[in-house]
Amino acid sequence: MTDDAKTLVSTDWLAARLDDPGLRIFDASWHMPATGRNARAEFEARHIPGAQFFDIDAISDPDSELPHMAPQADLFAEKLAALGLGGAQQVVVYDHADTHSAARGWWMFRLMGVTQVAMLDGGLAKWLAEERAVEGGTGAERSGPVTARRDDSLIRDAAQVAEASATGSAQIVDARAAERFRGDAPEPRAGLASGHVPGARNLPVGRLYQADGTMKDEAALRAEFDAAGVDLGRPVITSCGSGITAASLSLALDRLGHRNHALYDGSWTEWGALPNAKIATGDA
Repeated sequence: MTDDAKTLVSTDWLAARLDDPGLRIFDASWHMPATGRNARAEFEARHIPGAQFFDIDAISDPDSELPHMAPQADLFAEKLAALGLGGAQQVVVYDHADTHSAARGWWMFRLMGVTQVAMLDGGLAKWLAEERAVEGGTGAERSGPVTARRDDSLIRDAAQVAEASATGSAQIVDARAAERFRGDAPEPRAGLASGHVPGARNLPVGRLYQADGTMKDEAALRAEFDAAGVDLGRPVITSCGSGITAASLSLALDRLGHRNHALYDGSWTEWGALPNAKIATGDA
């Protein structure tokens, strides 16, 4: 893997920079509720030295009924100032979660104008497997002013997705498991219809990663998008269940040099509950 401080970096890359005063590390672990895991408690038990906990649910729009919707820039700046983002020259986000939720953290930083941000390839699992140092506690204490500017070109709402579905102006790529995409399996959240946005393509998030949790190389990622029927020369809207795993698609697209993509933040949690939404079932 080629280290890229704006997309993906290795454990070797991070370990060599732990003492860099301009580095900020965030654990953005997020688990599906059914797992019963507590991401913050796991962080406080052990985390990469110097890290802070990036709470995806807390750093979200408090006025939305949908889960962990992206906040406005002022709330993001307030939350990240308290976590010591101020003065950062490089941000690294990692997780210890099957959801690969660090990609959501990466996308949120990018949405808020932080471009020098990368996900740690393989996350805490790889760090631990290599017997690297960890520490416990609530995290490094820093504070300082933060300026955020939200780039709404990186985000889409239901109306924009409906337009893309109807006109083909952008390809919708869904990161949910194939059986959920087809409508063969019920959604984990009660009250949602099953199926997918008409015209969407399906690229389950697991196909972007290797067995050890590291992201596949560029050639393999390109092959996965090709196999899913995605034209990498055209605009893409990424989607999933609630905007978490869609961010892995967004990160993979950036790794491939594809810049014309945006994330449908409400994803299926919103679309599957809309009273008049068009829904397709079966394969793409």
